[in-house]
Parts: sequence; structure tokens; C-alpha cells
Amino acid sequence: MEPLSFTQITLAILAELLPVWIGLAAVFFLSLRYRRRLGLYGKLFDSTIGMIGFAIVLFWVLTAIFGALDLIGTHDPLAQASGMKNKVPGTPLRGAEDGEYGWYLLGGDNLARDVFSRVIAGAWEVIRIAPFATLFAFMVGITLGLPAAYYGGRLDTVLSFIANLVLAFPVILLFYLLVTPEIVATGIPVYMAAVLFLFPLIFAVILFNSRFHVQPAKRNLYLAVTLVVGLWLYLGIAWNADPLGIISFPPNLLVVFVAVVFVNSPTVFRIVRGLALDIKTRDYVAAAQTRGEGPWYIMLWEILPNARGPLIVDFCLRIGYTTILLGTLGFFGLGLSPESPDWGSTINEGRKLLSIYLHPALPPALSLLSLVLGLNLLADGLREESLRD
Repeated sequence: MEPLSFTQITLAILAELLPVWIGLAAVFFLSLRYRRRLGLYGKLFDSTIGMIGFAIVLFWVLTAIFGALDLIGTHDPLAQASGMKNKVPGTPLRGAEDGEYGWYLLGGDNLARDVFSRVIAGAWEVIRIAPFATLFAFMVGITLGLPAAYYGGRLDTVLSFIANLVLAFPVILLFYLLVTPEIVATGIPVYMAAVLFLFPLIFAVILFNSRFHVQPAKRNLYLAVTLVVGLWLYLGIAWNADPLGIISFPPNLLVVFVAVVFVNSPTVFRIVRGLALDIKTRDYVAAAQTRGEGPWYIMLWEILPNARGPLIVDFCLRIGYTTILLGTLGFFGLGLSPESPDWGSTINEGRKLLSIYLHPALPPALSLLSLVLGLNLLADGLREESLRD
């Protein structure tokens, strides 16, 4: 087989990503058609910047999902092919068997692995960590930030002091320390996971209890389901002790996850506290207090919904920051396993021969750049629309 030209490589990549294009078209068609019924999400499509950002982010989300399902990707991202070390994009695969894809579309890296397939697989590594770790950090920040602002006094002083203490460390340094092998060997990340991963469960329990406290039957049903499902997930994620054997967290992934949650939680706490300090002085909060509503009902169902705009914007931006942190960790060879196809590790492997071969490091670097850019544009669009809301 002959090497592919630039045009042929481009067309082959576009064809390989066909499920992603179909998914993008379907989501945009349905969203544009029903956008007036979709609240803030629907209004996002009135912003050109927000729509572009959403398209970029959705592209990588769909790429990650379809890649994990083996619907796209040309080769095993960990497989090495004889004679394909540092081969340029479009190089035919030597000794390709029947049914095996015949080219390395973006070339081979220094271990003769397919760069295109590693970029696709790397998207899943980012998507499965960054949004969920950021969500956990928000659960911690909201659960602590709301009472700190609402009650004030010693509680606010103590929690603010702890948050400021964590924020006093440079983020990269703190992140670096949490994932070093010496710290991991002490078991500290596991104990941190045991504490931090309780907060989503606590948040959900308080949320349902405060909302349905006058409807005991419905409240008890919701609480029972929340506790059963929540404790099952908690055992599997935090302790790797799922009794059903379905949920499991690799140790390296758990360490990175915990580090992201711990580093982001104090900043979220300060944002939530600042917003709640302002909102708790509003008339509708005073009206809820006059009606005799409980403190947690007021915090979660009066204050929090009115802070959703800035929090949604910060959530998108924080996913971008987390993506950069994950890439930085991978670049330094920390956190995930060495053979992981995450973009940071791939860039690190490719930069060793960067003066000779650009193709191993350039695609993952551009992928990381585009995802963070998309998240920033999406946050700008959400900010613009939330101000109009």
C-alpha cells in the first residue's frame, strides 16, 4: 500500500469520526428545534460564542464515548506494530492482516503505537475524570459554603480558615505532592477519598429531606433510594469494596480524582460563600424565613437556585482548569499509569524527539488546547445568557 497524502489522511479521519458527526448533527437539530423549552441550555443557542464552545466540547465528549465503545479508533492504543516507530502520518501498516486498518493516520510514536488511536483513547481519560471530579468538588464546596455564609460566626471562621490554608499552597505544587508515590504509599489519598466522597451523599440526603420534610412517605422513599445507591457507589469508588463487584476505581485513577477534588473544593467554597452572603439578604429569603421554612430548605431551595448562573459558568471553567492539571500531571509522568493514553502522557512521550518528529506530540497538544478553548467559550456563552436570565 502507498502512503496517504494529506488530503487522503484528512478524509480518512473525517470518515472514521462519522458517528461523532451524526451525534453532533442530531443533538444540534433537536436542541435548536426545542430550545425555547430547554431553559438556560436552550438560550445558549442564542449566543454564537456559546454555541461554538458547546460544539467543540460535545465533539470531544462524543469522541470519548464512541472511542470507549470501540465505534471509532483504528488500532489498539497500547498495541505496538513492528517497523512503525516514529513513522510519519499516513504510513501503511506493515503486515496488516485482513480486517485490520491499513494505515497509521497520524503516524506512530516512539513505541510504534498509533497516535490517532491514542488521541481518541486519551479523550476518554479526560472526560471520565475532569467533569466528575469537578462535580464532586462542587458538592463539597456547596455543602460547606452555604452554611458558612448562612450561619456565619465561628462556623464561617473555621471553614474559611481551612479553605484559605489549602489555597495558600500553589495549586500545581499541592497537586504534585498529593500524587507523588511517597504520599500515595502512606494511604493518605484513600482516607481523603473516604471523607471527600461522603459529601455528595450528604448533599443528596439533606436536599431531599429539606424539600419533602412535610411529606414523610415521599421523603422516606427518596432517602432510602439515595442511601442504598449512594452507599453502594461510595464503597466502590472510595474503598474499592463494591459487594456486587460492578464499581471499581483503579488506584492511580483514585489518587488523581482525590487530588482534583481536594484542590478545587476550597475555591468553590469561597465562590458559594460569597454568592450566598449576598443572596441571603434578599427579600425572598426573608419571606421564606417568615413562612417558617428550615435553614437547609432556604439554603438549598431559595439561595442555591439563585446562584446557579455564576456556578454553572465556574463549573465549565473549572473543568478546563482540571483538564490542564491532568495534562500537566501526565506530562510529568504522575498520577495515571505510564502506558496511559491520556494527552499529557502522550505529549510527554512525543516531546523527547520534538525537534525531529512533530506528529507524536502535536495532535494531543492541539486536542487539549481545543477542549479547553471550547470549555472557555461555553462558559462565556453561559455567562452571557445567565445575565439575561
